[in-house]
This record gives sequence, C-alpha cells and structure tokens, in this order.
Amino acid sequence: MAEAFNSLFKAECIRNPIMRPRGGWGGVSEVEIAVAEYIEWFNHRRLHGEIGHVPPVEYEAAYWVARTVTSYRENPAPVNAGTN
Repeated sequence: MAEAFNSLFKAECIRNPIMRPRGGWGGVSEVEIAVAEYIEWFNHRRLHGEIGHVPPVEYEAAYWVARTVTSYRENPAPVNAGTN
C-alpha cells in the first residue's frame, strides 16, 4: 500500500507541473508546503470512488458515528510507565 501511495504522490504532486511553482521547486520549503497541501487534499477533499465518492475523512467520521463501542479491551499500563 505504501508503494502505491508513493507512486501516486510522485505522479500527482512532485512531477505534476501544476503543483510546481514557476516550473520548478525553489527549495525545500516549497516542497514541504506542497507536500502538506497534497496530504490535506488527499485526506480531506479527495473524492474516493471506492467509498461512495466521499472524502476519506467524511467516510471515517460516518463509520464511527454508526458504531457504538460496548466494551473496551483491557490494556493496562506497564508497571514502570511514566517513571524515569
């Protein structure tokens, strides 16, 4: 899955001329901003065909609204948790 996302990211963000300001990256800070914008779009605004053409964030929110947690797994903290 990571390889598929990496290929998609390179095609849609890094190699896409629309994403590159002035035809190329001016520095690391421009790449960092583009990556942050792409991830925000990918998670919050992209319409995903496999989940009914809704953004992943909306789909996940609807998933959790429809579920009622009736019990929690016991997950005790380790004995020395929080001590130095």
